[in-house]
Amino acid sequence: MNVLAEPIKEGLDAAPRFAALAHPARLKILRHLACRDACCCKDVVERLDLAQSTVSQHLKILVEAGLVTYRPERPRSRYALDRAALTELSRDLDDLVRFCCAPR
Repeated sequence: MNVLAEPIKEGLDAAPRFAALAHPARLKILRHLACRDACCCKDVVERLDLAQSTVSQHLKILVEAGLVTYRPERPRSRYALDRAALTELSRDLDDLVRFCCAPR
């Protein structure tokens, strides 16, 4: 097996999560959620001054990437930061940087 193939293959699992971070609004949403246990879409809309539909789409992407959890509750659904997923993503990035920067 190619020595370089294994770390690259491992990093593929993190790709959707990294992609979810590729928009400034989603980074702001994560920062907003980091300061709370959970909040509804309306709370994020008020904080970011974005259209509700835009915030909903960004939240959907973050949920699908596994960085945010979604809990349907009445009258409003609740979103929360998945801290364990972010910790794992941080380790993935650290591994990638160490691998890429290691002496040849």
